[in-house]
Amino acid sequence: MASRILHRLRHALTGESDRDGLPGCSSEAEEFPESSELEDDTEGLSTRLSGTLSFTSNDEEEEEEEEEEEEEVEEDAGEATQEWPLDPNRLGGVAENGEHGPPSTERPGSNMLTRQLQELWRKSRSSFAPQRLLFEVTSANVVSERNSKYVLYTIYLIRTGQFDKAPATIARRYSDFERLNRHLRRQFGSDMAGISFPRKRLRRNFAAETIAKRSRAFEQFLAHLHSLPEIRRSATYLEFFFLGDLREAQRATCSGLYREALAAWTNAHQLQDKLGVCHSGHFLVTLAGLAVCQQELEQFAEAHASCERALQLLEGQDRHPLVAPFLRTYIHLSWVLGRDKRQAEARLQGLQDAGGGGLQPPTLKELLIKQPLP
Repeated sequence: MASRILHRLRHALTGESDRDGLPGCSSEAEEFPESSELEDDTEGLSTRLSGTLSFTSNDEEEEEEEEEEEEEVEEDAGEATQEWPLDPNRLGGVAENGEHGPPSTERPGSNMLTRQLQELWRKSRSSFAPQRLLFEVTSANVVSERNSKYVLYTIYLIRTGQFDKAPATIARRYSDFERLNRHLRRQFGSDMAGISFPRKRLRRNFAAETIAKRSRAFEQFLAHLHSLPEIRRSATYLEFFFLGDLREAQRATCSGLYREALAAWTNAHQLQDKLGVCHSGHFLVTLAGLAVCQQELEQFAEAHASCERALQLLEGQDRHPLVAPFLRTYIHLSWVLGRDKRQAEARLQGLQDAGGGGLQPPTLKELLIKQPLP
């Protein structure tokens, strides 16, 4: 009896489904009718959770973090349709047979917004943003020696406006800043009149509060100096940053401490690059030091690049005492690396012919060791 009732009930349900025009249920669905009523939304959920906005792919969709804003826009769909140009390919997917698939859930215009951001990103990377030099005291250490005690301030020079991969550093004490301030006031009295400098103190010079205040004051002091064209181009201001590194690098090079010297030459190079003085005599000496130490440490490609940079700066200056030494080193490194050296050999031969074929010019290392630094 019970089996007949179940059979009639099942037949009645099947008949209603046919009258509604719905497809018949499979045997599996008949055994478990509740399975056909459940909807699996895990795919849609994963799409919402994993969406990211990328500037490197044209196929990426926007993140769905603006769902509340989208709900407000849907209330006025007519205006939204007029505001965003409609694209058939964006409104529905296209199947392999050319027919449009179901409408896409993507918000109209989202690809357009992504492409606009991508284009803006590409333009910003290819353009040169306005740059300025930032001075930042990153540490201040109390140093105790036999007869003295002082605070050593480590300052980073960072170029803003783009990602600075190689910030340069200096380490200076209060007396170094005070000496710079005194010399600049003597040379540029009117320009220095409005620039304040932290005063000396009789007590609490090593207190944390005093050191912190002086750190901020030194940052502002250097930034103000660098904003004045006459001062930032002066030898007194420039040598405050890199002259100490040049002296240390030359001393280490003469002593054969090439790794120590290379670190000092490299920092001096970065400092001059940040300060924008890459055409001075000091910069050529720096390139010579880099080339010598890199060659001694068998970094031949780097040494070759240093010589090439120097020869570019010395183009048309054949009377400069560093031209022949750089050419000789460049030719030797080209031979080691298997690169073309004919143009450099012709230039060196021309210099020797113009000089009457006299004594052999000194090597770059010999000239570097004898180069006097102030």
